[in-house]
Amino acid sequence: MATLSCSTEQLAGLFGPNTTNATEAAAYICSAVSTISTTFQDTQRAVDTTYLLFSAYLVFAMQLGFAMLCAGSVRAKNTMNIMLTNVLDAAAGGLFYYLFGFAFAFGAPSNGFIGRHFFGLKEIPDGSSAMDYSNFLYQWAFAIAAAGITSGSIAERTQFVAYLIYSSFLTGFVYPVVSHWFWSSDGWASAFKPDDRLFGTGVIDFAGSGVVHMVGGIAGLWGAFIEGPRIGRFDHTGRSVALRGHSASLVVLGTFLLWFGWYGFNPGSFNKILVTYGASGQFYGQWSAVGRTAVTTTLAGCTAALTTLFGKRILSGHWNVTDVCNGLLGGFAAITAGCSVVEPWAAIVCGFVASLVLIGCNKLAEKVRFDDPLEAAQLHGGCGAWGVIFTALFAKKEYVAQVYGSGVHYGLFMGGGGKLLAAHVIQILTITAWVSATMGPLFFVLHKLRLLRISPEDEMAGMDLTRHGGFAYVYHDEDDSQKNGVQLRKIEPSSTVPSI
Repeated sequence: MATLSCSTEQLAGLFGPNTTNATEAAAYICSAVSTISTTFQDTQRAVDTTYLLFSAYLVFAMQLGFAMLCAGSVRAKNTMNIMLTNVLDAAAGGLFYYLFGFAFAFGAPSNGFIGRHFFGLKEIPDGSSAMDYSNFLYQWAFAIAAAGITSGSIAERTQFVAYLIYSSFLTGFVYPVVSHWFWSSDGWASAFKPDDRLFGTGVIDFAGSGVVHMVGGIAGLWGAFIEGPRIGRFDHTGRSVALRGHSASLVVLGTFLLWFGWYGFNPGSFNKILVTYGASGQFYGQWSAVGRTAVTTTLAGCTAALTTLFGKRILSGHWNVTDVCNGLLGGFAAITAGCSVVEPWAAIVCGFVASLVLIGCNKLAEKVRFDDPLEAAQLHGGCGAWGVIFTALFAKKEYVAQVYGSGVHYGLFMGGGGKLLAAHVIQILTITAWVSATMGPLFFVLHKLRLLRISPEDEMAGMDLTRHGGFAYVYHDEDDSQKNGVQLRKIEPSSTVPSI
């Protein structure tokens, strides 16, 4: 942060040698300048902190959006279960991110792989540093968003204890290491690194298409793959059978809440709004870039929603609101990496392609009999990966310099060469490998220990009844007990002993 400076000796000389009490007058003026400078700095810090905290509150509100979206996308008999898992993603994530996650992500100084300071927020800098308590809260909201993505992929057939284990591990270790790589100034592939950047440029993943969405999506991919599809999701011939969520209203409500929260997710990732000082001493208003980021975010989501609407109409013959909501979110997940460094017209391209990526991933998932009730792995993993590539193609030179400073390359299609694209391909490969190497074995061990999936009888009866003591709604669905010819024992609420 630049400061106003004042030299008593130089100022006194301006009064001339015959001026009475020149030194005293100069000292008084310099004292006033110093006071004004301090007040300006304090005001700037207060405004920036308020902006960051408000953005953190918006991102945290996305947890409510995830909860509503998940609840509406599952069957009524599993509503209490999925709502509880979303609450515990935030609660368990808060504790483990406090103990370990923030330190692994941003504990500096550190090596390029993992942070090693600020465990339990010990010796965290005060408000004079970018890594203070406000930033911790903001980064925690991001961490639990990644965990919430994974919850949707494994919904309706996962034991409650498995949620607690994977969520703690993801927010306390897996996600923080990835965020350290690409967001910490010490990270081996970070564009914020002062020197020795990957391919001379580092990775531009401004708000986390790779860091957040790919991490959550790939983790969900492994969880859902190891568990296998829900009972009745595919018939004996392998044909896909729709297991529709019970409330389109909740899906739409959750989608709008996520849309609202994304304005904290993307524009809030600047961490400040007042002014920023460049490497050569120039300063500019951050609010211009913040406004542009909000616009590109909006356009990508809107374009993806409309593309999905008409694309699914052609494929299925229906105007499906759930598909449109997923398309909208796919556009948001894709634009998240490049939202601050692309033109609005490029955001439209991003949203259009993101919709096609989502539709294609869903078709592939059906062919390989992969079951994800919220399409979370396809949406966040597939569209997130596209967003990483999109940024490397369309990042604009002027905007990259404004946000990241000198030395960071811009998009291939904008004349910036292929080094940024190469760095982004490395990002996709390393995130995929890291999450697969950590979350895959975790889910596999839980599966072998019989801690991952519930029994077929409990799955058909519904986890609300068998695991949580009763349904969220007055609920009757005879179809569940008749699918695939499965005959189940009758479970009475009064005789059920809740278990984990």
